[in-house]
Amino acid sequence: MKKDDDMNTNSMKLVDIKEMTGKILLKSGLHIGAGDTEMRIGGTDNPVIKHPHTLEPYIPGSSLKGKTRSLLELQSGLMGMTDGKPLDIKDYRNLEGKDKKRCREIIALFGASGADSEDLKEIGPSRLSFADAPLYDEWKKGAIERNLTFTEVKSENSINRIKGTAENPRFTERVPADTVFSFSIVLKVFEGDDGLEELLLKGLKLLEMDALGGSGSRGYGRIEFQFDDGAVQQRFQDTNPLS
Repeated sequence: MKKDDDMNTNSMKLVDIKEMTGKILLKSGLHIGAGDTEMRIGGTDNPVIKHPHTLEPYIPGSSLKGKTRSLLELQSGLMGMTDGKPLDIKDYRNLEGKDKKRCREIIALFGASGADSEDLKEIGPSRLSFADAPLYDEWKKGAIERNLTFTEVKSENSINRIKGTAENPRFTERVPADTVFSFSIVLKVFEGDDGLEELLLKGLKLLEMDALGGSGSRGYGRIEFQFDDGAVQQRFQDTNPLS
């Protein structure tokens, strides 16, 4: 089996487990839908996802992981060959050179289907785990003391260009700007995993530059990452994700 010059393919030895923790600050309202299609009297058309016990909003780890991956695949230039689907082993087999290396790195970080594939066995298991991001404890305590609500309902509609009247009103629930969440991302490091942590930081920087959740084109979902580790924060700030 052919080796990649930039990654040791013979060893699947786990050498480190790194946890990145910190805060996610909302710079604008955030909407990540609950998938609840049942309309209730007095309810909203589009509620946000909440913890079933506390009814507090949170950011699903799957949302953070999925958007980070999609932005890295978009930046790689490889999304056009997948018809919008995540990069997979069949894509990896058909690539060469730098494109093959980047595809391999993305699959190593985020995983891929095809557990019986020799190529996937060579790349190894997904390195990343994104935890759900709950409300940051100190922010939540202050919000409760100030009687702040954890969500808001925003009214949206379309405008009839001829009549100049509002039509089709829709009420969307979102988490308001200035809310703070806690995040945790775990990165498993195997021998030969050079550059994967830097690629992860690039993906998170792209997410900060873009938007999380729904209605990003209307200004929703602008976020800011603040890492607990000062050295990681500095590396993140110095990251150029488009290089």
